[in-house]
Amino acid sequence: MNWIVWIIIYLIIYVIFNQFYKISTKSLTKEGALTVLLEFIGAVTILLLFPFFEIKFPTDIRVYILLGLSIIFYTIVDRMNTTVRRGIEASTYSMISQLSTVFMIFAGILFFKEPFVLNKFIGAMLIVFSNIIIFYKRGEKKLDKYVLLGIIANLFFTVAIFLDVNISDNFNLPFYVTLTLGVPAILIFIFERIKFSDIKTEFKNGNKKAMIITSISWSLAIVAQLRAYQLGNVSIIAPLCALNVVLNVIVGYFLLKEKDDIPKKIISACLIILGIVLIKI
Repeated sequence: MNWIVWIIIYLIIYVIFNQFYKISTKSLTKEGALTVLLEFIGAVTILLLFPFFEIKFPTDIRVYILLGLSIIFYTIVDRMNTTVRRGIEASTYSMISQLSTVFMIFAGILFFKEPFVLNKFIGAMLIVFSNIIIFYKRGEKKLDKYVLLGIIANLFFTVAIFLDVNISDNFNLPFYVTLTLGVPAILIFIFERIKFSDIKTEFKNGNKKAMIITSISWSLAIVAQLRAYQLGNVSIIAPLCALNVVLNVIVGYFLLKEKDDIPKKIISACLIILGIVLIKI
């Protein structure tokens, strides 16, 4: 399949993932246990695709070191995002997640001495401005704690991405996704001192269908996006991936009844897409 097909698959699956993750959080009892459960199911089921991709593993120890460091940050991000998704709408989360693009631009300038490019700066500012439109409420002077946590999570995600650049190319893709979901699940399980009974209770009392759909779509979305980047041009793929913002607003309106501030959400979504286009041209 070419990159266009993978982008279409990604957009469909990511919207499903985003919507059903929100549904899954509505009945949770312990956020860490839900995160571990979703990651574990996703890590195991994606291995079914192992034979359909090239079987390869890196021989350079430095690749494993960078992967290990990035997984630590992915663990923090995945755990924080369960809390964030519980507290804000699915459509709003899809917008705040685009802040990682902004962080990546400024990190490139500050730490990697990349040249300042005006259109990239304008694009980054459009993304920031679009989030301000969504989160600004007249009379409120403090950021919602879930919004603030979401911003911090995206900052950590940016660090993970910088460490993880091109690492996936060295692995069988489904196995790589298993590592980036399965190892964080183990780390959260250990450091948050989660019990097997907590995970069992989470699955028993939660929305089983939503959790299974979330887990499977999570791993599939990662595979589809990475495969699209491997086959296509980053400057084209990134803006197309950003279309998920608009799609999440539309689907969230009908599926989750997220009807608040629809005009602001649509304007913000369009600004985000425009911003990413400017960044990538």
